[in-house]
Parts: sequence; structure tokens; C-alpha cells
Amino acid sequence: MKKTMINHYTDKEALDFHKNKKPGKIEIISSKNMTTKRDLALAYSPGVAAPVRAISENPETAYDYTSKGNLVAVISNGSAILGMGNLGALASKPVMEGKAVLFKRFADIDSIDLEIDSSDSDEIINSIKNFATSFGGINLEDIAAPDCFFIEQKLKEILDIPVFHDDQHGTAIITTAALINALDISGKSITNVKIVVNGAGASAQACTELFKNSGVPHENIIMLDRKGVIYKGRPSGIDQWKSRYAVDTKFRSLEEAIKGADVFLGLSAKGALKKELVKTMAKNPIIFACANPDPEITPEEINSVRNDAIIATGRSDYPNQVNNLLGFPYIFRGALDVRSKTINEEMKVAASQAIAKLAREDVPDEVVAAMGGERPHYGKDYIIPSTFDPRLISEIPAAVAKAAMDSGVSRKNIDDFDIYKDQLKQRLDPTVTIMQGINSYIKKNQKRIVFADGEDENTLKAAIAFKNSKLGTPILVGKEKKIKEQIKKIGFNENFDIEIVNSMDETKRKKYVKHLFKKLQREQGLLERDCDRLVRNDRVVWATSMVACGDADGAVTGNTRRFGASLEKIKQVVDVRNGEIMFGLNMVVHKGKTIFVGDTSVHEYPTSEQMAEMAISTARVVRLFGFDPKVAFVSHSTFGQPLTSRTKHIRKAVEILKEKKVDFEFDGDMQPDVALNSEYKELYPFSNIVGKANILIMPGQHSAAISYKMMKTLGDTKVIGPLLIGLGLPIEIAPLRSSTSEIINLASIAAYSADVIDYKNS
Repeated sequence: MKKTMINHYTDKEALDFHKNKKPGKIEIISSKNMTTKRDLALAYSPGVAAPVRAISENPETAYDYTSKGNLVAVISNGSAILGMGNLGALASKPVMEGKAVLFKRFADIDSIDLEIDSSDSDEIINSIKNFATSFGGINLEDIAAPDCFFIEQKLKEILDIPVFHDDQHGTAIITTAALINALDISGKSITNVKIVVNGAGASAQACTELFKNSGVPHENIIMLDRKGVIYKGRPSGIDQWKSRYAVDTKFRSLEEAIKGADVFLGLSAKGALKKELVKTMAKNPIIFACANPDPEITPEEINSVRNDAIIATGRSDYPNQVNNLLGFPYIFRGALDVRSKTINEEMKVAASQAIAKLAREDVPDEVVAAMGGERPHYGKDYIIPSTFDPRLISEIPAAVAKAAMDSGVSRKNIDDFDIYKDQLKQRLDPTVTIMQGINSYIKKNQKRIVFADGEDENTLKAAIAFKNSKLGTPILVGKEKKIKEQIKKIGFNENFDIEIVNSMDETKRKKYVKHLFKKLQREQGLLERDCDRLVRNDRVVWATSMVACGDADGAVTGNTRRFGASLEKIKQVVDVRNGEIMFGLNMVVHKGKTIFVGDTSVHEYPTSEQMAEMAISTARVVRLFGFDPKVAFVSHSTFGQPLTSRTKHIRKAVEILKEKKVDFEFDGDMQPDVALNSEYKELYPFSNIVGKANILIMPGQHSAAISYKMMKTLGDTKVIGPLLIGLGLPIEIAPLRSSTSEIINLASIAAYSADVIDYKNS
């Protein structure tokens, strides 16, 4: 089975990913309730007649009564798919679906992919013109040059909605942002720099155009294609598009053009720039080697001949990645929010400046948490923000929207940009950001994580993905023959390099038996042979013993048995941390709002004291994830109405926290809707928690488990956990039938916990 070396997965895994559950990556769901006959009557006939008449009388009201204002068409003819070439419209559909997913994930923009089976530019233009009225914006993708230039230009002339070819302008915006900061750091002026652009395709031309619009004089930019320098009077190989970048120059080759150059922008091919040429560049050169997947020259090669260069590439494994994800979702977000007629040069420049500005600002703690504990500082290795930076969603759209308003292309104005930025922040999926940050951290702090259910297919896939994503070193517990059969089944070579352990390892087994016997001989009256039987026959005990005896840093288990059964085995090997309470905590995300729910899995009816301790422990954990903890003790009652024995129980927990003078906000008793809905604030103005809680301490395990499982099953809700809080070692239990991604998340959290929590002093 073919393996993709860059992304570390097999073709079968990629095919299974796109096939399983529902084929493809997108679906359409209703934004309104459709539960009653009345709902249906309002949604369709006869209620739909009202917005139809309104739109007929005033087309602008389509933005008020339909999804048009948040809907982007992602369009391709498949003539230039991801560097793979012209493979046809239908073959481009997985890529376009992926683009639609990115729009949703990063900017909460709904997208529909449309693949046009034509190589005729006029036919493509006419097709888009005829259906464009349904959309708020058009994103062109993977269309070969020069057709992409002509198509975009004509559509901009015809349509009154944003038209954006990301292959061109997305790259240009990010590259320009990087250039602005690189020039600042190197002490060079944008009006005086000499720039060499190696490559003359769509991206190179768009970058050059935006450089000029940002202040670089036309004559200061030399562009090269496969035939050399594009100069005025060149007898061949210059079309109407390239001719715009021809300059008066005696230079004919890259060797000649790059001597004394301040900036090299490569959008060409691997190896196009040699070390010898780098030596000839000006002092403090700026080198953007953006060819994918391999740059024109590697940072290592540059650093071997000079140490004063500022370097950017298109790769994530080097600093300063030029990644279009920093641009297109947020640019469209800002354009849509002001109902812009176009995306003009002013908006592109504003986006570049906003991106550049973010890199210069001090990175706040919540961003550090989202980036895995890394606090970057403005300089040679940090000239553009990370794609993990949650500030992107609020800063770039706001800058783009303002530029649209100032340049007169908006149909709607934003009155208060502070309120607008807060609204933008709410669109972000915090869970994804959190997990990206955790994964970024553990990649730099590698841990050995045991996957106890090594023979289970989903667990095995998770372990392989954990290894291939370089999140840490996985260890599988199980029978070697069976695991290798499973490895082969999912598309890898059966000799895939992954550690497999089991009780056949006599040395380890004796060590684990000794540890367990020492712990349980008095605690449970077990004999050594009883402990040997436990270690030999139970993979959870074995995995937990590996962590307890220092042969691994953390573990994940549970996918093949009940949570309680796994917990009982773990508790035989590991104690609760000193002075703490052990409980289950779930991270629940719904429509951009994250809440933490406990206790979901351990204490049936926690005491007031236990509830108070849960609140303290949860607040500590939530801070590790980058949140400011706000604790609500939830109940069937709100501030004593109605007053029952259980209500008194909960209110006592609140009083305990008051006595302890904790450093986070809390309140209760209150119903969950009061805790989470700001509409109730005016009814209870005395509480700082009403409408703002992000931690719900539940009155019982039953209510906690019912609540989160119901939300997970019925709603568009993401759940991570339950996380075992208070256990003496970093071990997590995956619920029955957990997906591969759910198991990976728990493994990552175990690895993260192993490094940030001091278990030795527990």
C-alpha cells in the first residue's frame, strides 16, 4: 500500500477517512428547528412566501432571510489540482470539499463545492455568473494559469460579490505580511529594496502585484520564468499577463539578477536557488523559498553560507511558514460581514498589515496555551503568526471589513468594532485550538504512551497516527501476531516499526508483580501469585504497571470494556494524588462554546466537601487549557428556588469555597440555562457567573453522565473525555466504542499531563 511520506499515512487510511460514516467531508444541516408541523409550515409552504415576496421587492433582504450572506462557493475545474496537474473536475471534488471544511473550521463560513467540467474559460465564467446570485462570495481554486487570470478578472467585472482566487491572492497576502516584518527586522525600507521573484505563475504574479501595492517600486522587482528574466523587449515567452512585470534591465539570468538583491521570493521548484548565489545577496537578505513540498533551498543550506538571512518556507517543520490558512478564511469572513461587493487591493493590503501586526505584538497567555506552551517573540524566526493563533479570527476580518468600508465597497457598516471582534471570537472552535496547542507542546516534549487495547482496530489506528504525527512514542499491549495482522489489515506493512509488549516479557512481568504485591498485600490481602495472575492476564493492569514502574510516561485504555471496569483495574495499581479527589471531567463544545462538566464517572453522589474539591481541581485543570475558570454549581433550582435537601447540599459547597477564599469566580445553586445563558443576567445581577460559567459541577454522577451523553448523541456537540482528574499517574480511559480521533486526544492529554503535572510529589 502506498504511503504518503510527508503526511505519514497510507492511501487506505485516507480512503477510509473519506468513506467511513458518511462519504465525503461535508453535509448540510438545518439551522432552524424542524420538529413540528408549524415549523415545517414556516420553513416551506405557506410561510416561505413571506421572504420570497420581501426579496422580490428588495433583493438586499436575501442577506436577512437566506444563508446567502454566509455562503461561499468553492469552484474548480480540476485543471491544476494541488500540484498534481489536470486530473479533471470530478477528481478535484475531495480538495474542494476540504477547502469548504477549512472555511467552516477557521471562520465559521458555510461553503458548497462546485466542480465545473469544462476547460473553456468563457463557459466557466458563464456558469458561475448564472448561479452566483445564490452566494455571498466565490472562491476559485486549482484553475491553471493563464485561465485563472482571465476567469477571475471577468467575474469581478460581472458580479457584485467577492471573487477570490486563493492560489494567487492568499499566497500574496501572507507573503506580503512576512515581507513587511522581515524588512522591519532587517532595517530595510520597502521603497528601496531590490526583489527577485523566481517563478511567474499565478502566485508569483499576485505576490508581485501586492508587493507593488504595498510600496515596492515596479522597477525594483525582477521576475524570472523558465526562460530567465522577464525584461522589456524579450522576443518570446511573454503573454499579456507576464508583460505587466517586464522591466528595463540588462540582467538575463538568476545568477545575474540576484547579485546584491535584498529579497528572494521563490515560487518555482526544489533546488532552484544554490548556496553560491545566496552568498552574493545583500546584507541581511530576506529569502522566501516557498516551493512545495520542497523549497528552492533549505534553511540549513542558507545557514551554512551566511548567518544574517531571514528565512521563510511553505513548510510547517521550519519557522515562518507561509500558509494560506492565515488568510483566506478570515478575508472572506470580513468581506461577508460587511456584504462587500468585491475583495479589492485595499482589503488585501489591510489583511497583510493585520497579519504582520499580530506577529509584532506580545503573545498573551491564552495564545501561549493554544500554541502548546510556546511563547514566540518577534524576530528572525517569528515574522508571521502561527495558524494556531486564536487572535487571527478577530483581528484579520476586522481589518478587512474596515478596509472595505473605507474604500466604499461595503453594503453594510460595522458600528462598534470591539463588539464585532467579540462576536468573531465566539465563532472559533475552542476544542480544536486547545488540542492543536497540546499537540504542539507534546511534539517538543516527547513521551512514551501505552495503548492498552493494542489489538483493537481503532486503538491501533490511534497509536499509529500518534507515532506518525510525531506526538510521541506509542507502545501497544497485546499479542504480537494478532496486532501485526491488524496492522496489515489497515494498510501498513505488518513489520511497521511500533513497540509491542505483553506478559511474555518475563523481566517486566516480575518487576510489575513485585510493585503490585507491595501495594496490595496489605491493602487487599492479595498473595504474590494473585498479583502475578493480574499482571499476566489483564492488559489494563499491565499498561498501568508500565507507567507506575517508569517504563512509560502515560497510558490510555478502555475502548473495549466498560469505564468502571477499567477504572477498578487502574485503582489496583495507582492511588489518588495526595490531598486531592479523583473524578471524571468532560470537555464539551457546542457551537463554539466550551464548558467543563464534572463529575461524570466516579462519585455517584458527591458530598458538599467533594464538590468543593472538584471545583478547585477543575479550575486548576481549566487554566492549563488556557481558560479563566468560572464555576457554577448546577441544580434543578436557582438560588434556593425551590429549596430542597439537595439544594442545601449544593449551597454548602458554595459556602466551603467562600471559606477557602479561592482565586476563581463561583456561584450556585443555579439551573444550567441560568449558568450558560446571558439573558438571565438581568434577573440575577448580583452574580458574576450567571450566563458566563464554563465549569459545571453537577450534583451527581447520574445527572452529569446523562447530560453530556445526551448532548453528544443528539446535538452537534464535541466531547473530550472523561479526563481522570486527581489520579496519581497520567492515565486516561476512553469510553466504549471511542473513535480513533477520540483515543488520540486522550493519549495526547496523557502525554501533556505527564509533563505539566508533578506526579512525583503526589
